[in-house]
Amino acid sequence: MAESLERAEQLLRQLLTQKELTSWNEQLTPDTTNLPEYRSDGLQQSSAAIKDLLTSVTSSEEAQRALGSDSDLSPYLNTIENMVGTIQIPVGIAGPLRLRGTYAQGDFKVPLATHEAALVASYHRGMRAVTEAGGATALLLNEGVPRVPCFTFSSTRDAANFLAWLIPREETLRQTAEATTRHGKLSELRLTVEGCHVYLHCHYTTGDAAGQNMVTLATQAICDSIAQESPIPPKAVYVESNLSGDKKASAISFGGVRGKKVTCEVLLPAEVLKRRLKVSAAQMEDYWRVSAIGGVLSGSVGIQGHYANGLAALFIACGQDAACVAEAAVGVTRFEKREEDALYACVTLPNLIVGTVGGGTHLPSQQACLNILGLAGEGKARAFAEVCAGVALAGELSIIAAIATNRFTKAHEILARLRRRHTP
Repeated sequence: MAESLERAEQLLRQLLTQKELTSWNEQLTPDTTNLPEYRSDGLQQSSAAIKDLLTSVTSSEEAQRALGSDSDLSPYLNTIENMVGTIQIPVGIAGPLRLRGTYAQGDFKVPLATHEAALVASYHRGMRAVTEAGGATALLLNEGVPRVPCFTFSSTRDAANFLAWLIPREETLRQTAEATTRHGKLSELRLTVEGCHVYLHCHYTTGDAAGQNMVTLATQAICDSIAQESPIPPKAVYVESNLSGDKKASAISFGGVRGKKVTCEVLLPAEVLKRRLKVSAAQMEDYWRVSAIGGVLSGSVGIQGHYANGLAALFIACGQDAACVAEAAVGVTRFEKREEDALYACVTLPNLIVGTVGGGTHLPSQQACLNILGLAGEGKARAFAEVCAGVALAGELSIIAAIATNRFTKAHEILARLRRRHTP
């Protein structure tokens, strides 16, 4: 995060051409006068408050139409605070994508919410190639959502005595956690000790929900129980220690599981590669090798091209927590040239935090998108995770084929030009 002295000097000179240093000091000094008013509860706005807010920035009628705040907002009120309306994001359909999975079986029309030109077209192209090859095989490998509280003590000796008391109580901790949820199960406990700090890795299965709130509530119950009953009272207890990998790319999640871990593969015959992706297996393997080394040199967690593109669009369309793309878009892509110039392609994604119940999945548009997939409601989360992996695989095939054949830039130019032509 360091900047060179030369660059810092350039920035300073640019600033001083605008104002003197004393003026900058005055501008950067905190100001506690004329503070704005806040609602005491920080919750829902009244219709009058919404109208006042929108009128202050633009035409009230225009803003209400744009934000949908002149319609019934009641379906959304349990998912957001200070609500003033909704926004519209374009949704396109890619596919169908044929999957032969342990849970996802069939041809899936995939809704993708995005305003990035060429994204849906690229994923559609990849899905068509996968489907014409007979579909991708998807395998759910593992499940688990961790929450890692930390207990701090004055000394390592106290931490050791605490562990001697804690370890035999695994079953009690499990009962305490599972009493908070109908669907969550505490599947595993692990320990990390760093000096006088004890980190308790609590791994849960969460049914068909993504489960972040579920595991937080269950872990809080564990923490409260320990704080009340431990003969060696912790100095401090934190329900999350930043060791769970929550909403960030991390080595610990990459090497284990956070959410659902899925691998997905396809064998593309030479004729499908040529017809749909305009590329050969040798070209794909050559570029994949370059990109793999590039990923290592850049310090990436995992090796992949752009999982985040498809996952973000799919998550937004289907009511997932969009911030979880930070960890979900971590994994490994691998391409190999096989006999008769076929291409073996696979992806492995260990951190798919997804669900088909709870969160935003019940909202009208998001539930409609899950229904397009045929994956709304209970019993569908594992299949949805396999679809996520299939989408990532299709996206990797398409983008790498485009770059390997020097068509990547041209495709974006063509699609952008078409959009300009159809813009009123």
